[in-house]
Amino acid sequence: MNKRNALKSIAIGALWTAALGQLTACNKNALKFTAIDITGADYAKDFALTDFDGKPRTLADFRGKIVMMFFGYTQCPDVCPTSMTEMVAIKKLLGPDGDKLQALFVTVDPERDKSEMLKAYMQNFDPTFLGLYTTPEKTAAIAKDYKVYYKKVPGPTPTSYTIDHTAGSYVYDTQGHLRLFTRYGTAPEKTAADIRLLLQTVH
Repeated sequence: MNKRNALKSIAIGALWTAALGQLTACNKNALKFTAIDITGADYAKDFALTDFDGKPRTLADFRGKIVMMFFGYTQCPDVCPTSMTEMVAIKKLLGPDGDKLQALFVTVDPERDKSEMLKAYMQNFDPTFLGLYTTPEKTAAIAKDYKVYYKKVPGPTPTSYTIDHTAGSYVYDTQGHLRLFTRYGTAPEKTAADIRLLLQTVH
């Protein structure tokens, strides 16, 4: 994703994330998060994907942990590696509670992101991070359910395309409830503070 397309994708994501904020805008008792509070949203409630070791995964597998879920692709030149690096920083900032954070990377490029590539990519950042994938058809379906935008941008050859995509992460609490959407570029310190707040509450 080049800089122009990345900014375009971020702008598109900002339009709907701003709307999501209205879900809690009228709740005076809402917790004060830096991220967009989407508690009670009626979408993105679960998924059925496969991890890079071939194991079927659903949200229930990570009960008891805070889940950060990001949609991207391994050949992304900027947004994706930056986001993964920020997740590494968030985990470190959490200290002993870092073990309670599970990062999930869902590829929007299943044609190129095979299991071996996903595994190598995740282990470049943290051995506990998981890469998830499914068929192209089911990728489109889960992206729709999660309100994630993605679109191929042709390159000089059929296999050198890039992908514009929503930049940001969904955050689930330890009970598997969708709680937050973190914008791309949010300081790790702020997201770590949001996660600490979630760890202190049960919803």
